[in-house]
Amino acid sequence: MIGRKEESKKLQEAFGSKYSEFVVVYGRRRVGKTFLVREIFDYKFTFQHTGHSKGKMQEQLLYFKESLEDAGYRDCPLLNTWHEAFRHLQKFLESRSERRKVVFIDELPFMATHKSGCVAALEHFWNGWATARKDILLIVCGSAASWLLKKIIGDKGGLHNRVTRKIHLSPFTLRECEEMTAEMGLGYGRKQIAECYMALGGIPYYWSFLQKGLSVQQNMDQLFFAEDAGLKTEYDELYRSLFQSPEPYMRIVEALGRDGGALTRDEIARKSGIHTSGTFTRYLDDLVKCGFIMRYRHFGVNVKGTFYRLTDNYTLFYFQFVAENLDGDTRFWTDSLESPFRKTWMGLAFERLCLRHIDQIKAALGIWGVRTSIASWSHRPDEIYPDGAQIDLLIDRNDNIINLCEIKFCGGAFVIDKRYAKILENKRQAFEKVTKTKKGVHLTFITTEGVAHNAYWNDVQAEGTLDNLFA
Repeated sequence: MIGRKEESKKLQEAFGSKYSEFVVVYGRRRVGKTFLVREIFDYKFTFQHTGHSKGKMQEQLLYFKESLEDAGYRDCPLLNTWHEAFRHLQKFLESRSERRKVVFIDELPFMATHKSGCVAALEHFWNGWATARKDILLIVCGSAASWLLKKIIGDKGGLHNRVTRKIHLSPFTLRECEEMTAEMGLGYGRKQIAECYMALGGIPYYWSFLQKGLSVQQNMDQLFFAEDAGLKTEYDELYRSLFQSPEPYMRIVEALGRDGGALTRDEIARKSGIHTSGTFTRYLDDLVKCGFIMRYRHFGVNVKGTFYRLTDNYTLFYFQFVAENLDGDTRFWTDSLESPFRKTWMGLAFERLCLRHIDQIKAALGIWGVRTSIASWSHRPDEIYPDGAQIDLLIDRNDNIINLCEIKFCGGAFVIDKRYAKILENKRQAFEKVTKTKKGVHLTFITTEGVAHNAYWNDVQAEGTLDNLFA
């Protein structure tokens, strides 16, 4: 299995525990939660069940009954309530002789329909029976990360502090995607892998669609633009599977996706047409927890200077290209290989890729052990700085240094010429004078193949390359 070493270790430790364990595995749709659990336990469970995405309460109970029967529970009656369902699960488990009884409930949020009592019944099953034993390993899973964090992990009632292990499954890193492409025999170099990552993110399921023998451009056409493209309709399915009422979340994501940049809370509210309120704040928090948007601060500004940025690569690619492909060009990505908009997109997408690999950038800069925070900064044009200034990534360090990062995706070594050297110096001066920072400012470049060593290279105090992002 590629990656997932720490997550696998936690599941194995839970299996080997001397006490009953309640494990929650969460993460966005298609990230590999179910695959991880099944692989670790070799697809063998005392009981397993998967909630149905659109089933009402009685349908969910019928499916649960069928799962009990499939596991070997004979003569299971019709189930009318979740209390009855978990009571019969208890009876079934009591009849089993395994030393460790592994119960895997996948897509729990789908089961907990409105006023169904599912969570209360689960609470009673765990608190009233399982914790009095030492042989139960309960694993619950779901793509609706915000629901699991609120209703199970962060519950203020009977399940408060009952979860013994939490496993957040993040998307693959570039290095893990490289391992996956090697296993698939795709024969891609790191630039090609990075370009795939810009469209697919680190979602293993999406990468599994890539076909051996096709170029990146051909694979993107097959995945997004062909008549039967596998990911053409994924957008609606993705958000409807994550949220019970997906419309406001999709409106927020659309506002961020159409803009392409970073927006404040008020700007998102205005562009999405959603009134600012506590509920609106919850929508934003849920999207952050699910890994679709990133929250970061504007350097030197309080909480009102917080910005949000859509960082889910698939969603951004969908908005910028798939949704805009109105003429239905089935070879859109191949045909646009040398187009200016493609190059602009790759530059911005490389910035997002770097934001997803901050730990690798810190390691490349030799500041792995230094406490840092991520920020951006901009200054509107004025009399002193008529061109204004903008810095998309600042690494604000606890050792009194700020890395002012320039991120460039290009075909070879990036060349700083006289004109650009002046822009960089103006940007640095504007930042130091406007913010009045007392910290040292290091001009830092993150590029595909480094910075060319010419007369202006000495102005660069630190740099990282695409290879560093694969560490």
